[in-house]
Amino acid sequence: MSKNLAKLVFILAATFFLMACSGQPLTTREKGMLFGGVVGAGSGAIIGSAVGAPGAGAAIGGALGAGTGYVVGNALQNNEIATAHTQAQVASQQRQINAQRSEIQRLQKESETE
Repeated sequence: MSKNLAKLVFILAATFFLMACSGQPLTTREKGMLFGGVVGAGSGAIIGSAVGAPGAGAAIGGALGAGTGYVVGNALQNNEIATAHTQAQVASQQRQINAQRSEIQRLQKESETE
């Protein structure tokens, strides 16, 4: 019975993960959740088999692992977004500095010709 339950949990998890993929690259949050779920399910199945319930162990471990992976992936993704925003601001400020530098040079040339 427990082997059938383990197979069912695995099939449901695999189906869920395949349906969640929309053909676009996975985000950092999704990668974290997927990795955590797989590692948690594997660890849970190993620990569960030691006490005679690998299916329940896989289900519990998978859920806890996916939740933890989501939290870690979400934090990493938020950090990536903040870094990209900061880099965009730096690039914008650099363009403004270059434009102002060009304007100063143009004004200096104008004042030299007068």
